[in-house]
Amino acid sequence: MASTLPIYQSHGLTSSGRLRQPKPFVSLRPRSPIFHSWALRRPHFGPGGLSLRSPSPFVVLAATTVEMPRKKRSSSAEMGFVEEMRAVAMKLHIRDQAKEGEKEPDAPPVAKWEPSLHGYLRFLVDSKLVYDTLETIVHKASYPWYAEFRNTGLERSEKLAKDLEWFEEQGHIIPEPSSPGISYAHYLEELSKKNPQAFICHFYNVYFAHTAGGRMIGKKVAEKILNKKELEFYKWDGDLSQLLQDVRDKLNQVASSWSREEKKQCLEETQKSFKYSGELLRLILS
Repeated sequence: MASTLPIYQSHGLTSSGRLRQPKPFVSLRPRSPIFHSWALRRPHFGPGGLSLRSPSPFVVLAATTVEMPRKKRSSSAEMGFVEEMRAVAMKLHIRDQAKEGEKEPDAPPVAKWEPSLHGYLRFLVDSKLVYDTLETIVHKASYPWYAEFRNTGLERSEKLAKDLEWFEEQGHIIPEPSSPGISYAHYLEELSKKNPQAFICHFYNVYFAHTAGGRMIGKKVAEKILNKKELEFYKWDGDLSQLLQDVRDKLNQVASSWSREEKKQCLEETQKSFKYSGELLRLILS
């Protein structure tokens, strides 16, 4: 029989835009109606009241490919800054993942993963926290050009909320966010205020990687523990290729006003983006 157990409650922002102190989690009685608070409100975390552990050492996991290979364009001017971002990211892959890869494998390939349902739920919950944070940052637009990345069609928060609701309806316990997701969300919130170019590096890598390697991981996990069920997390409304191209165009347009030093700051953030994403992926095997 399905049970109604402790569910993660999100945290939001105050009317002044400051981060609100986290609220306590609520334990629901067995006969209480299910309240999907994580599906309605966007969580945010700040220095007050949170004890954040530092992420584990940087490890690139298999299948974190930022983008699927695309035909080269005729000139660097046509390619734009997104191609520079992609080139840096691809070097952080292993040769089996990309011909540009320069890293040695330090994790088993996805095909050999032994995911656990508990670990996968932790990954989904922490991923939702990160996507909530990204979407709230561009909505608030502390830098005006963040607004260019609202409603791109790549947003994942609502899709993840539906998936978590489905798991709960099957009687599974929805865990609280764990250190990898909390740490990454806090880092993004702070970075977006002080270094917008570096923040855009994370925005690009998180969303684009999910459409490539992320989908492959989702398929393999579904085959092993979900009877091949395709989650909403891996579905997009509309033509995904066009959605991605539209975001590439916006990224190139925004970056066209950056100095070379600002572009360098963005590119140098790539490894840190991979580190945080790797921490999230490892939850699947926990």
